[in-house]
Amino acid sequence: MSTTTATNDIPTTEEELLVGADGRFKATEKRLINCAQVDVNQLMPIKYNWAWEHYLNGCANHWMPTEVPMNRDVEIWRSSKLTDDERRVIMRNLGFFSTAESLVGNNLVLAIFKHVTNAECRQYLLRQAFEEAVHSHTFLYIVESLGLNEGEIFNMYREIPTIAKKDAFEMELTAEVLDPDFTTDTFEGQQAFLKNLIGYYVIMEGIFFYSGFVMLLSFHRRNMMPGIGEQVQYILRDETIHLNFGIDLINGIKAENPDLWTPEFQEAMITRIKAAVELEVEYAESCLPRGVLGLNADLFRDYVQHVADRRLERIGLPVQYGSPNPFAWMSETIDLGKEKNFFETRVTEYQTGGSLSWD
Repeated sequence: MSTTTATNDIPTTEEELLVGADGRFKATEKRLINCAQVDVNQLMPIKYNWAWEHYLNGCANHWMPTEVPMNRDVEIWRSSKLTDDERRVIMRNLGFFSTAESLVGNNLVLAIFKHVTNAECRQYLLRQAFEEAVHSHTFLYIVESLGLNEGEIFNMYREIPTIAKKDAFEMELTAEVLDPDFTTDTFEGQQAFLKNLIGYYVIMEGIFFYSGFVMLLSFHRRNMMPGIGEQVQYILRDETIHLNFGIDLINGIKAENPDLWTPEFQEAMITRIKAAVELEVEYAESCLPRGVLGLNADLFRDYVQHVADRRLERIGLPVQYGSPNPFAWMSETIDLGKEKNFFETRVTEYQTGGSLSWD
């Protein structure tokens, strides 16, 4: 019995509506991009278990900024305990992160999600998109708590040159993928999509964020601005999972489409990452014109180069710098458990709200 009017690939019989014209879908036919064999809505059976694991890890890291009290930060901010240079560091990083997080979210929802043709990866992308919203909420919460000039903070991406250059560097990638004529059906389109993934996961979340993390967490290490520091710790844990997912996605696309990873493309990605390193060092210099908290621009050059080398290695590209890591404590920070005093009770393990253990 005919139940629909045939239009392109729309099912036309009851049997086709129930099981598909070609029978049941097979997990082995799933692909990360350009999959014409498996319905993108078919989550089970799972083929890419790494994507599902990242989704579960993201859910286990659930948190909200309003859990974190800002009373101590407000007291410090209103006092004379911070120098003008220290205030500059905090303001510049709030200005960068407040819009950078939304750029990542926009790229996920408007560009990446459309072209990833795998259901388990899309499941993680939905979780990540929510986390980007939480991160944007975090910086709004900090700005409101400290009583800062919202217009000044949220316009830094256009008014502070070193922030503007980093954001422009990323926005062009989103614009390319959002072009009405863009498609991953072509070789050039697939390489452009891979460039977008490297630009946002490896560069934005894997390099551009890390100088700011160090600067803001350096206050926390001195027991200054503890609320900001705590929230940045949670963001850093989220970003670690984002980075791991992105690298797995990039490497998975490479494995399924090895022809994309040409010597010319590899060299172009190395050049792009090296350009990003210079933008990040320039940003650090603008935040620290005289150095504070034992930090200076030279240390950040070493750190950003060290981080870039680690990112290059993980996507199969040769290291470029061989610089030391001057901030070894950052590795320890990523591994910290959620043991904070919320409302006079202590969360003893970082886990989802439905299974929290309390003292």
